[in-house]
Amino acid sequence: MQFIQLLQENSGLFYFVVALLSLCVGSFINVVIYRLPKIMEREWQLECQSYLYPEQPPEPQPAYGLSTPASACPNCQHKIRWYENIPVISWLVLKGKCRGCHQPISIRYPLVEIVTMLGSLIVAWHFGASIQGIFAILFTWVLIALTGIDFDTQLLPDRLTFPLAGLGLAVNSYAVFVSPTQAIWGCLIGFLCLWVVYILFKIITGKEGMGYGDFKLLAALGAWMGPLQLPLIILLSSLVGAIIGIILLKITKENRPFAFGPYLAIAGWIALIWGEKIMHIYLGG
Repeated sequence: MQFIQLLQENSGLFYFVVALLSLCVGSFINVVIYRLPKIMEREWQLECQSYLYPEQPPEPQPAYGLSTPASACPNCQHKIRWYENIPVISWLVLKGKCRGCHQPISIRYPLVEIVTMLGSLIVAWHFGASIQGIFAILFTWVLIALTGIDFDTQLLPDRLTFPLAGLGLAVNSYAVFVSPTQAIWGCLIGFLCLWVVYILFKIITGKEGMGYGDFKLLAALGAWMGPLQLPLIILLSSLVGAIIGIILLKITKENRPFAFGPYLAIAGWIALIWGEKIMHIYLGG
């Protein structure tokens, strides 16, 4: 508590701590975005093998998780040292190339770190050094990880959406953002409204228009912000999706599979910070 009080009294120190911590977390988020889908794929393969061929023991595989093995260049397997893994700075010093084979390192790595820092600083500026600010920064970090994974794989992992929903319900059991009743109904209605759209679309077209991960993500957003923000989130996500989709189409010239999760995440983040102000302006209050 004394440390929080110190941060409240010294805004410069508060923003510095948030920036430094979020840069480090952004580096870890890069690991989560890259490795978590691979971890899930391994688990699915083992489950399929145990179901289809229960008599055959699975072949031993090297340990693979978020912390093991150590980070290495995928091209030459050069082990990345700690001084080559300093957020943003190392990428700039290395001029965006591997020290071992000089192959380009994707600019996405420093971009994720910078976006994590900027998003965290905006949240810190809006909520200040408070309980709301701490949990809103955690909320931001999880949404960035989900956005990156869904852009890459069209997956929204349960091991991120479920804890996000659970944390929202737990936080709002103390009415940090909305009342406990609003959090419960926001979670329930958030899931059901997209689920109903999914069912109706499937009945009419015979196709699946979205994945279950989208329902779970909107349920998690509802748990954080309550049911009153859900229409704004859906509207904003459609608007953001249309804008970003057109920009990506112009830049890449590729018609990629549509992932709705990133736009839900961006809209949810906007709604947590400015949702009430947007609704106030829209309703003419």
